Amino acid sequence: MTSFQDRERAEEAKFAQDEELEFRIHARRNRLLGTWAAERMGLSPAETEAYAKSVVQADFEEAGDEDVVRKLLGDLISAGVDADEAEVRTAMKAKEADARRAMIGQV
Repeated sequence: MTSFQDRERAEEAKFAQDEELEFRIHARRNRLLGTWAAERMGLSPAETEAYAKSVVQADFEEAGDEDVVRKLLGDLISAGVDADEAEVRTAMKAKEADARRAMIGQV
């Protein structure tokens, strides 16, 4: 019976580790997205850093990516940047791939 329990604990630990990795990947992706959007809006380096952090925080509003897309799109349009949802989602996919590569390289 201990073999089964050991295997169950190992699976639970792996699940927790995988979930943490996904969380960190999404946080990095959101930071990269914030930096991308800040550059498009012409923000200063200090403003870019603050904005990137605000994008990371925006992801905690609701499950999924809609809160981040809504924030980025709204901010870009408010800043007078010609942007649409498809462009934001494309950037999101690209930045997620970058974040995944960076995080997997660290593991």
